[in-house]
Amino acid sequence: MSETADWRQSPRRRVEVAAIAGLGYPALRALGSSWTWRVSGAEYADAIAVAGHRPILALWHGRILPAALYFQHRGIVAMASENFDGEWIARILGRFGFGAARGSTSRGGAAALRQLARDVRAHGVAFTVDGPRGPAGVAQRGAVWLSRATGQPLLPFHCEAASSWTVDSWDRTLVPKPFTTVAMAIAPPIFVAPGGGDQALDASRIRLEEALRNCQARCAELLCP
Repeated sequence: MSETADWRQSPRRRVEVAAIAGLGYPALRALGSSWTWRVSGAEYADAIAVAGHRPILALWHGRILPAALYFQHRGIVAMASENFDGEWIARILGRFGFGAARGSTSRGGAAALRQLARDVRAHGVAFTVDGPRGPAGVAQRGAVWLSRATGQPLLPFHCEAASSWTVDSWDRTLVPKPFTTVAMAIAPPIFVAPGGGDQALDASRIRLEEALRNCQARCAELLCP
């Protein structure tokens, strides 16, 4: 029995999903409402909309929480796994105004990428470029492929917090503490040219990694006293 079928066929697990999503949304909404934001590069997101494009938001997996609070209620579609964790994450994201493409790069990825390719032209999408299992800080090809296939720009960004908790997980998930300052650094959009083989795709992937590292450095500057 697959992991997906297992949790769906368990009444206890279905109740747990509903409980986590039901309690998680108001808790995260209250947490996010206490933060003070310092933002650099917001004009890049605005310029994409003015030009009639839709963004492919590109971030590290460990920054999902502050990203979801910053980009909430913009109609963005995010990839969410079909397993137990993916289900409650998708439900919470839905309460924050996100759509969900179900699957991951390791399970159901092809179907999810096809859905994202449709969704990005209408709504914009979010992509954790080192997900779902890492290695952390190493961009995979998915977001770059999506940009090349659709002609829509990558919008790299990064978040840091002045005070935070870090989850003991492969991605070192950042949870900003209440009433802290959260820095958001957005890079100029990256357009991936159509055509080209794996070498061209990897060149764009490396460019994306560099943009994300620059965003990390910018966040550190924003948080300097």
